Amino acid sequence: MQGIGNRSWLAGVTLALTLVIAGCTAPPRGPAPVEDRGTMTRAPGASTAMSGAPGVSPLTVDASGKPLPGIENYGKPGYYAVRPGDTIRRIGNETGQSWQNIVRWNNLENADLIEVGQVLRVIPPGVTGGVVARPVVPQPAIVPAVPSTAGAVAATTPAAPARPPAASGGDEDLGWIWPARGALIAGFDEAKNKGYDISGKAGDPVIAAADGRVVYAGAGLRGYGNLIILKHNNTYLTAYAHNQSLLVKEDQSVQKGQKIAEMGSSDADRVKLHFEIRRQGKPVDPSRYLPSR
Repeated sequence: MQGIGNRSWLAGVTLALTLVIAGCTAPPRGPAPVEDRGTMTRAPGASTAMSGAPGVSPLTVDASGKPLPGIENYGKPGYYAVRPGDTIRRIGNETGQSWQNIVRWNNLENADLIEVGQVLRVIPPGVTGGVVARPVVPQPAIVPAVPSTAGAVAATTPAAPARPPAASGGDEDLGWIWPARGALIAGFDEAKNKGYDISGKAGDPVIAAADGRVVYAGAGLRGYGNLIILKHNNTYLTAYAHNQSLLVKEDQSVQKGQKIAEMGSSDADRVKLHFEIRRQGKPVDPSRYLPSR
């Protein structure tokens, strides 16, 4: 009986050791799967990123998984995809639109809170077509002629009919004048200088080169200092940089020859006015527009 008991005890021990060894040699389980909730989803099949980098798909949702505002309009004419470093003011400058209008058209609660990849309307609601990052040029029939010197009187005098605008947006309709009296110290160079540099003394008047509306007045663009941008029509903008002080506000209408700033050296190596004319957003040689001195 004792022998049988010993054999039973040894069989039990042997079975236990066999189970332990089998458990030690079993293949290890893999790590538990991890769900990454912070990764942005990219649109399948897209070839251009919202940021403008070639070959990268555009982002469609933010870090919380919520679809980016306006993503359904990405790539459509008249819409703008926010890039790194963009602000509402910069987008307004690039598209030739008032930043306040862009805020209103997109129902933005806070103009300072926009996301990379967000798609914004940059043409008025109801307008179709156009090119993103450029203003839409309407038919000449709906572009009012800009009075050259008579101001508001000419606009209300029926005996003096307005001259019809030219098909290109009307270079001659604006009646360009020089924005400052100083000497020209640097001319237009498409690669190095996007406009004219005009000399002067601190405090010298800077005047509007044509009738228009202020779409930007501030110091938010690096390299330009205190800057004013005027929109003259749906084709032309002018820029006045490095001012000492700004005398107009955004959305204010100004007349040709009106003092809008005082010359200075903000973000420049000397007192000067940097003046640009932009046609559909592209810098052009001011000599093609300003009268001879």
